[in-house]
Amino acid sequence: MRTMIVGCFAWLLLCGVSCRAQEATQTPVQRFEVLLWNGCIHRGDGSPPGMGSLGIREGRISLLPADSEAPADQKIDCRGLVIAPGFIDLHTHSDEPLLDRRTRGSVNYLMQGCTTMVTGNCGFGPVDTAKFLAEIDQFGAGTNVAHLVPHGSLRAEVMGRVNRAATEEEMQRMLALAEQAMLDGAWGMSTGLIYIPGTFTPTSELTGLAGVVARHGGMYASHIRGEGTELLSSIEEALEIGRGSGCRVHVSHFKASGRPSWGTLRLAISRIEEARAKGQQVTADQYPYTASSTSLEATLLPAWAREGGREALERRLRDPGDAARIREDVLQKLATATRIQLASCSYNRSWVGRSLDEVSRLEGREVCDIVLEIERNGGASVVNFNMSEEDLRLAMPLPWVATASDGGSKIPSGTQPHPRSFGTFSRKIGRYAIEEGVLTPEAAIRSATGLPAEILGMSDRGLLKEGLAADVVVFSPSEFRDRADYDNPWQVSVGLRHVLVNGVFAVYDGVPTGALSGRSLRKTVSVK
Repeated sequence: MRTMIVGCFAWLLLCGVSCRAQEATQTPVQRFEVLLWNGCIHRGDGSPPGMGSLGIREGRISLLPADSEAPADQKIDCRGLVIAPGFIDLHTHSDEPLLDRRTRGSVNYLMQGCTTMVTGNCGFGPVDTAKFLAEIDQFGAGTNVAHLVPHGSLRAEVMGRVNRAATEEEMQRMLALAEQAMLDGAWGMSTGLIYIPGTFTPTSELTGLAGVVARHGGMYASHIRGEGTELLSSIEEALEIGRGSGCRVHVSHFKASGRPSWGTLRLAISRIEEARAKGQQVTADQYPYTASSTSLEATLLPAWAREGGREALERRLRDPGDAARIREDVLQKLATATRIQLASCSYNRSWVGRSLDEVSRLEGREVCDIVLEIERNGGASVVNFNMSEEDLRLAMPLPWVATASDGGSKIPSGTQPHPRSFGTFSRKIGRYAIEEGVLTPEAAIRSATGLPAEILGMSDRGLLKEGLAADVVVFSPSEFRDRADYDNPWQVSVGLRHVLVNGVFAVYDGVPTGALSGRSLRKTVSVK
């Protein structure tokens, strides 16, 4: 703890030493609504921090010298605190929660400093972008929202969850839907190539759809086809789609899953950096945890068994021949699995929070039988402890790897979700950067601000720069930490002082205000 405090003091001292060269000289001509006075300012571009003040008026920011005496309705002393751009989460699954009055405030994200979240990830979410974003603006949201057109949902809408190539007519319909989504303000297209129907989709189809996205200046964000022993070939497919379509490529939740694949992330990094050196635009995001989370069926069941959706799967599980085949596949995957913990299970809620091995011992049955029983009765979501800390730390400092949670807007319920929905940004900045020095604080803040804005092509936020939108976070560097863990995931982060979304306090003095000042963010670009 003493080392941590000394490190934080040295960092703030550095802010003071380097500040004078960064102070803005603009003289305010009008009164500000809010003046964040005399804090350690991180601009979000990775440059060293400097002491200064920040004025907010009509939802826009102005950079001011330290000790500025600019007139303001509200002056907040930020001495000893960091002032940074609001964090941008490139990868959330908050599509449905944002339309629910109980969760649209996204308090678990605001308390990490997140002011913008991206939806439509892993190929799932609303296909009708215009309708979704209009509903965000109608009902309000705690954070801003940017949307990706979800390939899996788009494909399912046109041709169902089937294992076959699209007909020419179906392909034209999908191209038209993708075109409309981009015209309606989507920032790109996402895929989930381990999920149904993404896993059934040939590379050529993805390349064709990505071509539409590229014409609108969007990105291709992919939960790639395999993150385990297929990692390298899956990275190659993503790069191929980018080359064939002209689209920027973004690898979602970059990792090597499963003990047999540990260490291969270094090879994937080398391949991406080789492509970048040749001029291809390739980026990735990462959450700072060694466990992933998704459905039990996507984790352990074969793709052929999942074709057609939940009803078709349960039908196959009741068929003796199909059930035997599924059992063999599940046994093979369990042979290399580590701890798989149930995050939700409507079939038996007493199992939530326990590992499959623990449930097996309690019930006196084999793990595989427990899995099949759960899947015959509605399925479950899991937390899968399948990554190495060494790989995590290897990717974290890379200048093309952004921070993103892969979580969602939540309030407490009878589930035990992954803690990433509550602690991603505070964990990366507080633990890995400030405490442990895996990367510098300015690099960690850039990975959550300027870098994701650059990846999206978003020019009006992500940086503390004159005239940009007033999405701002203020936190104590010595205190900003995650508290959520796998046993107690519902704990919000600590050390956050203030969060402003479009110039409105969403968190004030560490307490959520209830403001719904977020809005939809639509990409506007002329067609190439």
